[in-house]
Amino acid sequence: MSEKKLFDKYKGKKVFITGNTGFKGSWLSIWLKELGAEVYGYALRPSNDLDNFNVCDLDKKLNQTYGDVTDFELLNSKIESVNPDYIFHLAAQALVIDSYNDPISTYATNVMGVVNILQAARSAKNLKSIVVITSDKCYENKEQVWGYKENDELGGSDPYSSSKGCAELAISSFRRSFFSDSPVSVVSTRAGNVIGGGDWSANRLIPDIFKTIRANETLEIRNPLATRPWEHVLEPLSGYMQLALLAENNKKYEGAWNFGPSTYRHYNVQEIVEEIKKTSEINYTTPKNTSKLHEANLLKLDITKAANEINWVPQLSFEETIRFTVEGYIVQDQEDIYEHRVKQINEYTELARANKTSWAL
Repeated sequence: MSEKKLFDKYKGKKVFITGNTGFKGSWLSIWLKELGAEVYGYALRPSNDLDNFNVCDLDKKLNQTYGDVTDFELLNSKIESVNPDYIFHLAAQALVIDSYNDPISTYATNVMGVVNILQAARSAKNLKSIVVITSDKCYENKEQVWGYKENDELGGSDPYSSSKGCAELAISSFRRSFFSDSPVSVVSTRAGNVIGGGDWSANRLIPDIFKTIRANETLEIRNPLATRPWEHVLEPLSGYMQLALLAENNKKYEGAWNFGPSTYRHYNVQEIVEEIKKTSEINYTTPKNTSKLHEANLLKLDITKAANEINWVPQLSFEETIRFTVEGYIVQDQEDIYEHRVKQINEYTELARANKTSWAL
């Protein structure tokens, strides 16, 4: 009999995931389901027929509730009835441009949604830990060339970034006010620009690339030199899942954690497009009259804490990240996309095991 691995602990456990109809949440649902967890989703209905949740038929594979995290009564009643062992909160308004168009709902979802899930979690009797996913945009971006650390200043010029900074303040307050004497650990995570198959959100680089490829159109790139901490979706998810288990009965894993690519090399938008162009037909242009809405040009994360304290490191090189992503979109027109997602999860896990990464051993 093979030795048990850390993630085997999810087998038979109840896991409550908000925002699981979204890109990251759907991938997390698949991974946890394959580990044998009882997955309970709570989210808005997916907006696009091509979204990962839809094409993987997750509505039929999970215990799904459609609801808004701003609806405290419904959210609270679901958590009470499920009585989960672990909670992952991913529900959010996740787009910078949408936050300019509708700042009120952005703050309502990204701040009060966090407050609601933390308040509801207080009455979950079997709960071991809650992982709240915020964003790398929660930092006050000073366009610095070094990566932001978990104790750097929070802030944000645009409503989206600001709402994520506010969410982090709410998490810290709830942790100290209501969970300090509780066995439940409260963790917050900040990931970079996450990419991979199944994301069709508006005004995001990778979805826009594959939308134009499918339509045989020309891609317009707003800011080709913008640098971001790009990473495949499985990278931060492995960190979230690891922390939820490590934080069980161990308060030292509470607090904020960054998950991003290796800090020695970050890539800009044009480099991403050129790497995808090696295997896909892309036509693109950089129009002069681009949006004047503020978007940061440079953003890097420092992942030293995760590397040193939980032995978490990225498994995929830049080229592998793009390969995983392209394959995830190419498979979109095949019959069993769910099985392809599982195949990528297994390949990623084998890479982590070969690299002697803690969670995979």
